[in-house]
Amino acid sequence: MNLLFFMTLKQDVVFVYEDWTVRQALEKMEKYRYSTVPVLARDGRYVGTLTEGDLLWGIRRIQKEKNLEVEEMPLSGIPRRRDYEAVPAATTGMEQLLAAATNQNFVPVVDGRNNFIGLVRRNAILQYFYDRGWSEGSKQNRSALFSQENRTGSRA
Repeated sequence: MNLLFFMTLKQDVVFVYEDWTVRQALEKMEKYRYSTVPVLARDGRYVGTLTEGDLLWGIRRIQKEKNLEVEEMPLSGIPRRRDYEAVPAATTGMEQLLAAATNQNFVPVVDGRNNFIGLVRRNAILQYFYDRGWSEGSKQNRSALFSQENRTGSRA
């Protein structure tokens, strides 16, 4: 299945630019009530992922060290703890999307030049696998998986 069917296009994604101030990023995240957003360069490249925690600890550190106000703080000065892994649109299958989504809320999608073109939300990926692998025909497989989890405490 082509991941483009599940992708939210860039024009419909809330993101921030790396050259914004912390205030601008906070306002955008507050307005849309997102705790994590993609960070893009002005030329469209995917730079990374910004979280509320990154902002909290970054503001604390910068104010302590440089005594700057939030209005003046450059977003590029905020260390990001972990950037979400981006996947290439042309070569990524659904299994790769699922693997990427196990540790992140969305999967950024880039083109061949690392330009951000959109993202796939984890719930869309899970719904895809639920619709195909968790139907009535696979009841036996589900039972085996859950009984194995109950015995070992985790999946094998």
